Order: sequence, then C-alpha cells, then structure tokens
Amino acid sequence: MARIADEFAARGFRSLGVARTDESGAWRLLGILPLADPPREDTADTVAAANGLGVSVKMVTGDQVAISRELARQIGMGDNILNTHALDDSRPEAELAELVEISDGFAQVFPEHKYRIVKMLQERGHIVGMTGDGVNDAPALKQADAGIAVADATDAARAAADVVLLTPGLSVISHAISQAREIIQRMVNYATYRITETIRVLGLITLTIVAYNFFPVTAMMIVLLALLNDGAILTIAYDKVRGSHKPVTWDMRSVLTVATVLGVVGVAETFLLFVLGREVFHLGDGLIHSLVYLSLSVSGQLTIFVTRTRGRFWTSPAPARPLVVAVAVAQAIATLVTVFGVGMTPLGWGWAAAVWGYAICCFLLEDQLKLAAHWFLDRRPGVRSGAH
Repeated sequence: MARIADEFAARGFRSLGVARTDESGAWRLLGILPLADPPREDTADTVAAANGLGVSVKMVTGDQVAISRELARQIGMGDNILNTHALDDSRPEAELAELVEISDGFAQVFPEHKYRIVKMLQERGHIVGMTGDGVNDAPALKQADAGIAVADATDAARAAADVVLLTPGLSVISHAISQAREIIQRMVNYATYRITETIRVLGLITLTIVAYNFFPVTAMMIVLLALLNDGAILTIAYDKVRGSHKPVTWDMRSVLTVATVLGVVGVAETFLLFVLGREVFHLGDGLIHSLVYLSLSVSGQLTIFVTRTRGRFWTSPAPARPLVVAVAVAQAIATLVTVFGVGMTPLGWGWAAAVWGYAICCFLLEDQLKLAAHWFLDRRPGVRSGAH
C-alpha cells in the first residue's frame, strides 16, 4: 500500500485509505482512494509572470515531497523541493540560509518552518512576500515584508496579513507588482524633474545677481511660473511609463546626480540667453525679464519629457494625454502672456519664436547629457541610475 500511495503522490494525488470492520470488529483495508487537488488555472501564468518580473517563487507546503514536486512541475516551477529534515539544526546557520535561498521550496512543513524560512530569506537581504490562508500561515504572514491572505482565508490569516485578496486566484499579485514599479518610476521622474527645476531657477537667479547685480525675473513672473508648472506636473501621476522588469529600490544618489547635471546645464543655458540679450542684443531690462521668463517656462516643461525616461526621449511609451494637454495649455498661456505683455513688457512673436527654437535645441542637448549621466552611473560599482 505504501508503494501505491507513493505512486499516487508522484502523480500529484493525495491518498486516502478506505477500510471497514469485519465480523470480528477488526479493521480491514479495502483500498486507497486518490484525491486530486489541482492548482488553480491561473497559477502557472502567475508564476511565469512573477519570474518575468524578477521575483523568485518558492513553494512552502505541508504536502508530501512527491506531491509537491509534481505540482511544482505542473505550474512551471523548479522541482528542487526539499523535505524539512534539511532544516535541522545539525547544519551551520549560514549553510541553512543558503540552502533556503537556492531551493525551489519545502514540503511537509509546520508553521514554525514557514516562519523560519521567511526569516532566513530576510536575513539574506531579500524582500519576502508570503501568501497563505490558514491559521498555520499566520506567523509567517506576520513576519513577511508583504503578507498576503488569499480569498476565503481564515480570520487569523487575515489579521496577520498586510493585504487581503477579495477575489480567487493569485494573478492580482503580479499585476500589483507591475503597477507598484510604474508608480516608483513616476516618483523618480517627478523627483528628478522637480530637483532639476529648483536648481535651474535658483541657480539662475543667484548667478545673475552675483555676476550682474540684476534680478532676472519679477516676483509676478515667479508666481506665474510656479502656477503653470505645478498645474502641468500634477499630470505626471497619469503619465504612461514602463516599469522595471527587475526588483527596484529607491536610489537618491542617482536621482540627485541626474537632476544636478540637468539643472546645472539648465542654469548655463538660461544664463547664456540672458547674456546674449543683455550684452549682444542690448535689450532693455523689461524685455530681458520677459525673455528669461519665457525661457524658464518653455525649457522647464520640456525637461519633463527628458526626465520621464532613461533612454532617448522618444523611446519611452508615448506620454499620457493629460500630461501633453496640460503642458501645451500651460505653454500656450505663458507664450501669449509674454508676447502680448500681460503684466510684463511685450516680447513680440519674433523673440518668442527665437526663445522656442533655443529651448528646443537645449532640450535635445539635455537629452544627450541625460544619457551620458546614466551611462556614467551604470558603470559605477554599487550605483544604478534612478529606481533599480
């Protein structure tokens, strides 16, 4: 009978013995009944999607080793499923942790084994997510960085988990990972742009005051610049981005590096335009104010399309319509206000067109310098650009 049960297990079946009492009251085994508990239809796709996102999936189950290996094969996992005897204390802790890391899972586990496996993976520097539905999963769900109670989980599992799924299946987890990485990418884009513009505006004002004792924009222009910029950059939250295919972490050093490069270049570009207007074309103070304001506005918002991708500006998914519309409306207002002189000296269409042409050339230059900054960061040990 043991051989038959093992054969059933190798095919993924659980075995249930069927017996009855004879006339003398003794139990007599009649046979073994195989019970099938196949994985959900979306499990294989979920495992494949998780692997494609750089997430290693491990099976931790109370089933027999043979059953676990067969189920792992059915859902596209590796078959290096070990018995919990491998976790006995006869091995050094470091060796046990490495074994847990390289294995595809463990079978015949108890609640304390699940908790210990999660703890070991965390000690190896991994961010661990754990799914479960029973009381025996609660300790591991509580310990995991992301404890996920599946649909119809027990109250104990729900209380211990960080996330409770309301629909059957696990495919929502891979979708959540993808969406989270897109959110992180939007945060990186926003932070890079915001720091760049802060350096551009404050650097320009400081440089012109120190070099010429001249304030390049009026207070009203700064207020208008802030209103139009903030109204446009809010739509970054709706932008289309391509999330990383690998696990990501926040890297402020690289964000600051790229933003500083773009910000310093932006200061140089606008200061050069200021010098040309003052020293070469001998424009009056009012025209210079209008010239600098329009340059800050146009160049600033074009920088959004530089910072939204690590590659060339056209390689990322097309920007979302709200972002394009917001930038277009903001720059139409800024251009018309400057051309007709609403609250400032009229600049005229000729100078406005010149500023736009200058800003587009600077935009293309910034895109090249951004590539150079990422190239430099990618080759520095321990440093990756943006979220990685």
